[in-house]
Amino acid sequence: MKKNEKTFEEAMNELESITDRLSEGNLPLDEMMKLYEQGQELSKYCSKLLDSYDKKLEKAEVKNDE
Repeated sequence: MKKNEKTFEEAMNELESITDRLSEGNLPLDEMMKLYEQGQELSKYCSKLLDSYDKKLEKAEVKNDE
């Protein structure tokens, strides 16, 4: 993992925090849009990480079957 990359847990915690702030509904529209965009990026990042973990697991399973 690169130095500036977040772990899955860090990204999920940040995404949950953004979701909580957006749910409150008392933010200016500009800030809400920025948070929404950050949340979208974090969601994509988490999905990408999960996909890479899934591929690693598949490789490990194939290796064990051999």
